[in-house]
Amino acid sequence: MFRSITAGPGGPRISATTVRYDSADTGFRFVEEARSLWAYRHLVRELVVRDLKVRYKRSILGVAWTMLSPLLQMVSLAFAFSFLMRQQIHNYPVFYLAGSLFWTFFSQATGHAANLTVEALEIAKRIHVPHSAFVASAVTGAAFNLALSLVPFFLIAVISGYPIHATWLFLPVAVAIGACFTAGVALLIFTLASRFGDVRETYLVLLGPWFFVTPIAYTKEILPAKFQIIVRYNPMTYLVELFRAPLYDGWLPGRNTFLFAVLSAALSLAIGWYFYSSRIDDYAARS
Repeated sequence: MFRSITAGPGGPRISATTVRYDSADTGFRFVEEARSLWAYRHLVRELVVRDLKVRYKRSILGVAWTMLSPLLQMVSLAFAFSFLMRQQIHNYPVFYLAGSLFWTFFSQATGHAANLTVEALEIAKRIHVPHSAFVASAVTGAAFNLALSLVPFFLIAVISGYPIHATWLFLPVAVAIGACFTAGVALLIFTLASRFGDVRETYLVLLGPWFFVTPIAYTKEILPAKFQIIVRYNPMTYLVELFRAPLYDGWLPGRNTFLFAVLSAALSLAIGWYFYSSRIDDYAARS
């Protein structure tokens, strides 16, 4: 049995509207779950608004912190890679920020999705809601922060005299592909974390080495030959390049990069959604 949730003074609240839900219904479960998520799209919106309010409510800098954070990261990494390692990269701040845009979006969305499992289970004890709505809200909220992060990138590019390319118009395509990949990983992590509590901490730890095996703060050409295979089979390599090529290099991603990125996104979303949908009965048992 479904009931709708609407906004209230204290956040989302349950209303009297009901929609039939039967776990014994035949048909492809992942299709039914997709329909359920669409029916609760208003819940996704309310969760995003609530998370943004909670995040910035007690922050002195507020929304400006989302723009300041990548600048601070850029300064520290620019010092480490440009000075200590003597790595010569033209306009390193633009190079790093262009590569880190997607990584920050990805890590924020998937990490937050893992942290929402407890809240999802608590709400499920009182009423049925599609748990995928929490994952969708995590990805949507991270996309909002990504949009804000573009502001310091554009400012740095303009101040440093970096040329503005027409290829920047490709960015919405890169965001759409990246969001599909991120949603798939978020669904996997969310599903596993709902069953095993230590998955959240393990995943957050794994994000660290994953960052350093992805050519974000350095060019892949500096890696020894024996490590090239790690970069080659790392899907993040192609997704990061999907952002960096139009923003930093001034050209559209190459055919192979684009195809590998699209394939990675499609497989991630399909596997993540199927894995989540196939475990939906486990949620009911735990709630």
